[in-house]
Amino acid sequence: MPNAQPIPEDLQTLVSPPTGSHVPAVFHDWALIRYVGQPIGELVPIPLDGLIIGRSADCGLSLPEAEVSRNHSRISLVLKGEAVIVHLQDLGSTNGTFVNGRRLDGAIHPLMDGDVVRVGAHAFKLKKLDEMERVYHQAVLAQTTVDPLTGVSNRATVLHHLEKHFELARRHRRPLSVILADLDNFKRINDHYGHPAGDAVLQAFGIQLLGRLRGSDHVGRIGGEEFLVVLPETQAREAISVADDLRLAMEEDPVTLPGSTNVVQATCSLGVAELRESDSDAGSLLARVDVALYRAKAAGRNRVERD
Repeated sequence: MPNAQPIPEDLQTLVSPPTGSHVPAVFHDWALIRYVGQPIGELVPIPLDGLIIGRSADCGLSLPEAEVSRNHSRISLVLKGEAVIVHLQDLGSTNGTFVNGRRLDGAIHPLMDGDVVRVGAHAFKLKKLDEMERVYHQAVLAQTTVDPLTGVSNRATVLHHLEKHFELARRHRRPLSVILADLDNFKRINDHYGHPAGDAVLQAFGIQLLGRLRGSDHVGRIGGEEFLVVLPETQAREAISVADDLRLAMEEDPVTLPGSTNVVQATCSLGVAELRESDSDAGSLLARVDVALYRAKAAGRNRVERD
């Protein structure tokens, strides 16, 4: 497999753009929009220090599929005068990086606004966006993938991620863990304080979830008060630590009720399961974590149990 080539000196006007107030506004304009693959319409901003695309959970754009190499390709932003030039380099991938249908070699290639980049089964269009376009694309994506109350992914989106990561982890014998979380006595909260209070508790839990997970993790609301967390490259002992952090965060941070100074103490129960060779499909893993959650609730709630 060929080695990645360094950026030539004549293109190194600014590979790592300046930080703070000196960053030119043009650096914030470039993004990829997913045209093929899931979720369609996803907006992927290109960071100032560039974007690595690959199968690895550590990549800025992680595409967890077998046909994608761990570090597949790299997009860089280069300042030349007052303009930004976008460059793409294949990092010696097995199946290649394609621009407008043409396979790239290991050299660095300039990209134009509107070019289509394909990696594996995914295709992205490079766009220079103004603020109105950026807000529009984010709003369209949110309507189809995000639970509007909690801000986490909706059921279909998180289950899609579970299926994708399950197949990849099993094929490459990599660790994968899941957490199934359920808010304790949620019906009692709704009955005693009213549905706005229940909504406030759900929103608070969504914030706790999103604030504690890595960029490669996925979390979604799969039922009324039930949430699924998908943790790629994670063994059970690490997942248990994540789950217990979430449990403690809810226990130690009472939720202020809307329109008042009153608070409600909400807790959650969590089940953890790690992928096994005996799991024939993602449903098997999901069934096992559901059993672990049931044990946590049966044992008194506000606890973590592993299958």
